[in-house]
Amino acid sequence: MKKRCVFCDIVSGKSPCYLVEESRLSVCILDINPLQRGHCLVIPKRHIKFWYEMSEEETSDLYNLARRVSLRLMKKYKADFITQYARGRRIPHTHIFLIPTFSKDPLDRYFNALEGFQEGARYLSKLGEKRVFREVLKEIKDG
Repeated sequence: MKKRCVFCDIVSGKSPCYLVEESRLSVCILDINPLQRGHCLVIPKRHIKFWYEMSEEETSDLYNLARRVSLRLMKKYKADFITQYARGRRIPHTHIFLIPTFSKDPLDRYFNALEGFQEGARYLSKLGEKRVFREVLKEIKDG
């Protein structure tokens, strides 16, 4: 038995949603589990798991809709920026998150921490270099 897709049910009108805007190939809805006021999802009407599997026309339509809504979110909520990222793993139907984000809010801190981890990996990898071991040994021995 095929598992039902919540986003396909929304697109077909079988499930309710908070519709923000609809285009020919995509819909934008409010996320029912928002991370921030104004958190939206942009979804292609065709069931497709990952965004990179969409046609050029679908991609253009989806991201044009995302851009229009993002501009409205920026204007309404005076956000520092709109966090945008694509999903399709947990719910296997592409959906683009649009989240008004403010400096130092939980989402901003999360992505800053992630970027810090990315940058920190290079620093940590250098700690194992012989040159660094010699420097540290000298620092510790010299007190």
